[in-house]
Amino acid sequence: MSSTDTRTLSPAELEARLRLHRLPELGPKRFKKLIEAFGSASKAISAPASAWRSLGLPLACSEARRSQEVRDGASAALAWLERPAQHLLMWDQSEYPALLSEIADAPPLLFVAGDPTILEKPQLAMVGSRRASRPGMDTAAAFSRSLAGAGFVITSGLALGIDGAAHQAALDVGGQTIGVLGTGLENFYPQRHRRLAAAMIAQGSAVVSEFPLDAVPQAGNFPRRNRIISGLSLGVLVVEASVASGSLITARLAAEQGREVYAIPGSIHHPGAKGCHQLIRDGAMLVETIEHILEGLRGWQALSRPAPIAVTHPLVALLHAAPHTSESLAVASGQALSHVLATLTELELEGRVVCESGRWLARS
Repeated sequence: MSSTDTRTLSPAELEARLRLHRLPELGPKRFKKLIEAFGSASKAISAPASAWRSLGLPLACSEARRSQEVRDGASAALAWLERPAQHLLMWDQSEYPALLSEIADAPPLLFVAGDPTILEKPQLAMVGSRRASRPGMDTAAAFSRSLAGAGFVITSGLALGIDGAAHQAALDVGGQTIGVLGTGLENFYPQRHRRLAAAMIAQGSAVVSEFPLDAVPQAGNFPRRNRIISGLSLGVLVVEASVASGSLITARLAAEQGREVYAIPGSIHHPGAKGCHQLIRDGAMLVETIEHILEGLRGWQALSRPAPIAVTHPLVALLHAAPHTSESLAVASGQALSHVLATLTELELEGRVVCESGRWLARS
């Protein structure tokens, strides 16, 4: 168990908190209400049922606190914490992410597999459709690479589609990324991203969950985890989403939490663009390049723009000499057209090149 995560708690108090955490119908506000009323989780666990009733807590909570199932679950969590790179952050301790602590219903306990310190680093959330189009996936990957290269930790929900593309792209450029689960860390979902999650943990990133380690997938848990994705982040970028997408829930929560909301527009004929267009109509910032995001965070002084590029990119150097079409640039550089197009997309996102009337120009 990390010596910094729980050093101020006695073993009995830690075990009591883990037991409270497993009780049915006990959300963040009721959890904190119990601690405040009794002074500690240990005292709350041993308090008479009448005292729990006086606080307006459900009967199921009071009855379950001494059950063997709850005790066993707490013991299993204590054993989990003994393993390397497995941590527990608590809302009333200094290691808890400061931004997340600001939201009204911040999770009292947060299980972390990987490096817990990156939860304090500047984060941008990237979310979108689970059934994203190939262009949408490519756009998510390109933005993630650029944002990770600019120093942001990329935070998302480890779902299929846009989430997975964003996590993987951040890792590809040596960046850091955080996955927030809607299940327990020992009951990973979706299974198809188990290998991605393992790679994130191994490469210095993190996977987190507020739910008990063995919590199974339940529909209501995924909207709940979205408030953590937005709560950890300076802003939320929606890449591709239908009007009914859960990504719009994340964007709404971000707005309520005072975070920036960004949306990438698309074709009016593509259903996956309609959610982004709705967000833009509702006041989200329309984003076409990474600069639009960095400009939107100008109040945050520590990271106002990407780190300076020490070496001029070969394609940018060619464009400084003269404008080119994609095809003529491929010929001039000796690179395959597909590679040139992919590179130009990333350079455009970074604000280093622009396409006008079919010809590419370098930005000074």
